Amino acid sequence: MKVQTIFSMPSPYRDDFRIKAYTFGEGEKTLCIVGSMRGDEMQQQFVASRMVNILKQAEEQSLIPCGVSISVIPSVNPSSINIEKRFWALDGTDINRMFPGYDQGETTQRIAAGVFEFIKDFRFGIQLASYYLPGNFLPHIHMIRTGFEDVDDARLFGLPYVVVSDPKPFDTVLLNYNWQIWETQAFSLYAGTTDVIDHDMADVTLDAICRFMHQKCMTTAPLRQPAGSFSEKEVSTINQAEMIDIKAPHAGLFLLNHTVGQPFKAGDTLARIIHPYEGFEICSIVAPTDGMLFFARNKSITFQNTLLFRIIR
Repeated sequence: MKVQTIFSMPSPYRDDFRIKAYTFGEGEKTLCIVGSMRGDEMQQQFVASRMVNILKQAEEQSLIPCGVSISVIPSVNPSSINIEKRFWALDGTDINRMFPGYDQGETTQRIAAGVFEFIKDFRFGIQLASYYLPGNFLPHIHMIRTGFEDVDDARLFGLPYVVVSDPKPFDTVLLNYNWQIWETQAFSLYAGTTDVIDHDMADVTLDAICRFMHQKCMTTAPLRQPAGSFSEKEVSTINQAEMIDIKAPHAGLFLLNHTVGQPFKAGDTLARIIHPYEGFEICSIVAPTDGMLFFARNKSITFQNTLLFRIIR
């Protein structure tokens, strides 16, 4: 295992800011796994740290073939994690909206530039991403259509869903988009939760990464033994535009009736919104069709027009 600092900058108050990468094997820059990029991405940090431990054992057991190099960056934003703030503490900017970065720009632009200089030449890239809204979601692979995406390889992770979306203007500054433009086969892997650690969801995510590595001959044997068999035919590809979004018609206390992954029928009550002072039910959120919750808000309060659910028909 090789540990190196891929970006650092001095701090006037605390220890220097450093981003570390852990590299296993030698040879071609084959796969890079990027963990938490925001200060509340605890699940992503947890999965990345466990991946470091798994790869360390794999290297000790000589399970990484010659000519293969795998790197893990557990955290791109350790300072924000230390103070439990989602974005960059000083100006509230999002590092994942700064790629490919600018080494003479603002702080988060410089961080993005330093990270991208290290990761841009890898053949494959996995970002442990999170939703822009607080909530839980089904573990899945997300790919932005750039002309470089490979849905067939995304299916090798063995997760139930691969979600594909057309790029919006703000997507052009995301890590996933720029990785693809620089001809890295990039995948955003969503690990179920964000600010809380879910061991079961983490295991599903680790199984998926190890399955992908073995399918692409980055390991000589499976690094984990997931429960059940894997068949690419069981993986569904979904266009994000075909999902149904349900937004809050009113503000209030939010009581969830269904969990992510749980099927429901048209007319079922998915959630209720309660008056925060008087305790009566303002409205109920009713399923418009048969389906399954792909994303569900997990906060106890909602505001009007906030996205509550994303539904697979």
